Amino acid sequence: MRLVFASNNAHKLEEVRKIMPAGVEVLSLSEIGFHHEIEETGSTLEENSRIKAETVWDYINDGMSAAKPLNDGLMIDGVFADDTGLEIHALGGKPGVYSARWAGSPEANRAKALSELKEKEDRSAQFRTVITLIRRPHPTSPEGEEFVQVEGIVRGRIAEQEYGKGGFGYDPVFVPEGYEKTFGELPAEIKNEISHRARALQKLVTALDIKDER
Repeated sequence: MRLVFASNNAHKLEEVRKIMPAGVEVLSLSEIGFHHEIEETGSTLEENSRIKAETVWDYINDGMSAAKPLNDGLMIDGVFADDTGLEIHALGGKPGVYSARWAGSPEANRAKALSELKEKEDRSAQFRTVITLIRRPHPTSPEGEEFVQVEGIVRGRIAEQEYGKGGFGYDPVFVPEGYEKTFGELPAEIKNEISHRARALQKLVTALDIKDER
């Protein structure tokens, strides 16, 4: 199965490729020649995830009855896109859908989260990822589309300061439930087992009944 992940984020792409079964080839947007900016105009993670998946799906099909083959002649079976938000309880669920652009940069976002919680006793938070996949249910038939949307959540708390250099985004300030270290400190192998994105991808694999050939 060949799927396009609607992202050029190298960190996300690496994480996704490690999690997906061996029988699934995951392509980035640049690998299919998609270089357009996708406007995330939705007010929820679900809406933004779907907007990204539909935009890339339309680009691949380009009004034709079958998806464009790449240079090797193989077809693209579908597209999946994710949208992720950090939801902090004491802040009423903020930054949520605006997590990536809350303060303008990953460093500024983390600093704002720490600042906003400086006088708060409740530091509980959760990461939530919504993945939307659009694909043809039967590769031999260009008619019809299958739409799947799944959610992955990991609960935890915001640390008092940044710890670790691993991961990306809010990882250095987020301590997942059951651990004493942030995602920025934990090995990638552990994060790929328990992260919000990993849990959403595991649900996606289950929904599509994809067999792991490793």
